[in-house]
Amino acid sequence: MNELSIGGRPVGEGQPVYVIAEIGINHNGDVDIAKQLIDVAADAGCDSVKFQKRTPEICVPMDQRSKIRQTPWGEMTYMEYKERTEFWEDEYQAIADHASSRGLQWFASPWDVPSVDFLEKFDVPTHKVASASITDEPLLEALRATGKPLIVSTGMSTIEEIDRAVEILDSSPIVLLHSTSTYPCPPEESNLRTIATLRERYDVPVGYSGHEKGLQVSLGAVALGAVAVERHITLDRTMWGSDHAASVEPGGLTHLVRDIRILEEALGDGVKRVFPGEEEPRRRLRVS
Repeated sequence: MNELSIGGRPVGEGQPVYVIAEIGINHNGDVDIAKQLIDVAADAGCDSVKFQKRTPEICVPMDQRSKIRQTPWGEMTYMEYKERTEFWEDEYQAIADHASSRGLQWFASPWDVPSVDFLEKFDVPTHKVASASITDEPLLEALRATGKPLIVSTGMSTIEEIDRAVEILDSSPIVLLHSTSTYPCPPEESNLRTIATLRERYDVPVGYSGHEKGLQVSLGAVALGAVAVERHITLDRTMWGSDHAASVEPGGLTHLVRDIRILEEALGDGVKRVFPGEEEPRRRLRVS
């Protein structure tokens, strides 16, 4: 399968690269920041924005819950912090409305089965399997049961773990994203040739989820055939929070989408021909 549809948007070989702006948890629990980031993604020309959805009482390990954390809102337990930064129904309705008003699709990575049910209330066009969740078989089964196309990140995974996830999701149309879960990711760990490895092994559309500094590696992924590109975005890389430093600021995101669209044109169709701009030099310079 070389192509699928996400909310009516074709994604696959020969289609425009599907650009995902991952807001993730970079909203820091503030809907206004989330809306600003949606605006950044829309202004840059992205196709969608992605969040993360957790049920804290399921996702926070027992031995971590009472640990004290210093936050912008003062000292609190880790459990209190996760609850403070999680969005619920009212917040996601505001996000859905704002994304729709800006012409963007939105979806999220559910980290537990109840979060799948939560997101389904909003009829999101797809779900994302985070790299950390690729071995969570009950979660994969719940995602398969939605009947939605799925986007699956493969960071920190062995090929056998990806095999098993693809087997479980067999009835679902999927896009695999090559990814390295190092934050930020150095070029030598990017291993972009894995894009071709995944495409050949699974015969599904393959994209790239990047955590590197800069734009070069993401553009290299497009040159190697990535059908989707996902990057974390932030208003400011110096903001408080774990993902901001490996994220792209507004100006960088605009440049990334611009350069992806230029690359799409430059890649062409692979058929060797004489282009109109070559005709005059051909007549003037060619030795017959």
